[in-house]
Formats: sequence, C-alpha cells, structure tokens
Amino acid sequence: MATDILMPQLGESIAEGTVVTWLIALGDTIEKDQPLLEVETDKVALEIPAPATGTLTEILVPQGDTVPVGTLLARLDSQPSAGVVNRVGGVVVKPVEQSSGTGEHFSPAVRRLAKEHGVDLSKVTGSGDGGRVTKKDVLEFVGAMETIASAPATPKGERIVPLTQMRKTIAERMVSSRRSAAHVATFFEADFSGIVRFREGRELTFPPFVVSAVARALLDVPVLNSCWTDAGIVIKQDIDMGIAVALDDGLLVPVLRQADRKGLAQIAKEIGDLANRARKKQLEPDEVQGGTFTITNHGGFGSLFSTPIINQPQAAILGVGAVQKRAVVIHDAIAIRPMCYLSLSFDHRVLDGATADQFMAKAKGYLEQSEWEKLL
Repeated sequence: MATDILMPQLGESIAEGTVVTWLIALGDTIEKDQPLLEVETDKVALEIPAPATGTLTEILVPQGDTVPVGTLLARLDSQPSAGVVNRVGGVVVKPVEQSSGTGEHFSPAVRRLAKEHGVDLSKVTGSGDGGRVTKKDVLEFVGAMETIASAPATPKGERIVPLTQMRKTIAERMVSSRRSAAHVATFFEADFSGIVRFREGRELTFPPFVVSAVARALLDVPVLNSCWTDAGIVIKQDIDMGIAVALDDGLLVPVLRQADRKGLAQIAKEIGDLANRARKKQLEPDEVQGGTFTITNHGGFGSLFSTPIINQPQAAILGVGAVQKRAVVIHDAIAIRPMCYLSLSFDHRVLDGATADQFMAKAKGYLEQSEWEKLL
C-alpha cells in the first residue's frame, strides 16, 4: 500500500515550503516517526517524520525546490519490509549491517549511495554517532559539489558558499524591513551590578533579566508593543517577546508568549527550551510567529554596540551588548561597574525619539533596580 507524503501546512499564513534535504535515499526503508525530510519556510525549518513504516519508492520534489502546501512530495510503500526478521515484544528486529572490513564504518546503504554518485567517502565529514557518515551526509556532500560545479568561475583563491534557503529568506526580509520602516536608533547604558549580585549562586544568565525588564517597560510605554498599518497604529494587548537565536546557517526568532505575566525563573526556563529546540530544528511553526517585540543579544561574542534591523511588522527591536566592567563616575567618584550598552532600533513612523527614550529609560531603571527576589 502506498502512502503519499504531502507538503504540510506549517502555519496559518504559510502557503509554500522548500524541500531542504531528503534524509533517506530513494529505495531505502524508514520506520514510522523517523525523520524523512527537512522542510523550510520563511519562518521556520523543521524535520518532517515518516507517517508510516515503509520504503521510499518515489521522490517527486527534489531538494531545493519550493512548492505550494499540499503538493505531493514523495511516496512510501508501506508494505512490511523484507528486512524484518522477527518481532520481540513489539520491537522490530533487523539484520545487523556488517562493516566491509576496511576499517571504515560505512553502512552498505551509505556505500551504495556513494557509489551511485561517485563520492569518495574519505572526503565526507560524518555527523552520526562516533563520526559515522550517514546517508544525509552523502546527499549534502553531493548537493554542495553540484552547486559548486554549476557556479560561475571565480578568481583564483576565491570560493562560492552556496546560499541556503534560510539565508535567502533572511536577506529578503532584512532588505524589505529597511525599505518599509523608517529606522532610527537610540543608545542607553545600564549598570548590571544588582543583577550580577543576584546571580551569585544561581544558574541564571543575563537574557531573562532583560526580558523581564523590557516586558515591564512595554507595559509603561505600550506604543512600543505595536505595529504600523495604513489604518492606524495597532497596539498589541499581549507582550509576546521574540528572542533571536543564532544558528549555524542563519537566525530564528522563537516567541516567548505573555512575557509580562511570567516570573524570572519561568522566563529563564522557557528561553532555554526555545533556544535549544531552535538549534535542533524542533520548533513548531506557531512558535516563531506573532511576536510583538524582539530582543537580540549580540553581546554573546563580545559586541558592545549594534543597530539591529526591525523584525517586521513590529515597531522596534532591542539590542543587548556584552556586559563588561568599566570605569564610571558615581557621585563624583570613579567606580568599577559591570555595564551594558542597550540599543533600540525603532520605526519613526510609529513613534518619535522622545517616546523611544522614555521607554529605554524605563527599561534601564528596571534593570538597575534591586528587587529581583520578588520577580523570581
């Protein structure tokens, strides 16, 4: 019996998706719920599991193609696999794949795929357990080689890095944001002394404190929690905080819902979970949609200042620099304090500089307050 694999609906506003990678080769078998392919939209990248156990008999949409939701991508033959030799307690038992005796741990399926494409497996970097080369590694290697081979010639010493779908999407959205919004930036500096003292003996990073302080400031200056429309400025009732997460090949912005209603410990827990699943490409589509304000922590690698681009259709984005000890003047005396530069890029169509600075002053005040115990 054949099982159709369709391009799934990955969110209410998503009309199409891109097949990034087929994770198993044509003719190979797969278990139900095992990752079958990786799909990417303009909002999220995630792995699609096999709906049934079977053999991949047809691939109708190759890697790199973008197709509408509901398009037939492939077919699985869900008849029982000939490779199953027994079932014990409901567990499928399969023959153990033997290595070839050459000292390299390549499975027969990997060797067959490499032979089909003329790939030297010694040049492929493995991502499996113990560095084993998987079929996905071989397919990605083949794809990269094909892209490089079809690219125009470059001067000696240069090379072309193929654009991923995520990189293309980020580029399009950033250019669109710069064209549509009237970007302006303002900078403040906050003293993190109280936060540093409170963190002693606790497993808390800086971002949860920033999220908590910014959420409170948005309650005080709600026009920052809004978006521009031709009909007027829409002020959002919920504070759904976008948290920018850097990935190897781009950036995702999962959303922390109703950040103003959560304690510091809950915020820290949810930020950690969202960031972890973002890096593993396990986020659900609705977890990267509907943000009302975004925070980007560019200080993770030591950056002090930044003018981040607004995450449309939001009105503003806050950049958080590195926390570092600096000499500052306090009550006409020089002191050493852990300081942090904060930058706000905002849409001048929605608000003016005075309002932006009022918001930043509120956020700075909440970051420097000493009542974090009450917010834990």
